Amino acid sequence: MINSVGQSIGNAIGATSLRESGKTRAAAPTGSVPASAAADVASPAARMAAEGAPVDMDKIAAIKSAIASGNYPVNADAIAERMLELDLPQT
Repeated sequence: MINSVGQSIGNAIGATSLRESGKTRAAAPTGSVPASAAADVASPAARMAAEGAPVDMDKIAAIKSAIASGNYPVNADAIAERMLELDLPQT
């Protein structure tokens, strides 16, 4: 069942990509689309999701260093306020 779900998603991604490019193709029978073919026609969003979010390693290193040296400012009141805003229903 999981394989058929993955193949259905692959078929949908491929159809969307082809629709966006103005091309058409006949629907492939279930189970006949190899994984590499589905990856070749993956949408930009699918490629970005597979690659992961961009990460600024320099910024991470600077924050880690500041935390380790005790120089990272933490505004406990702002954190508490934001937590309350997220948890309490809006009235």
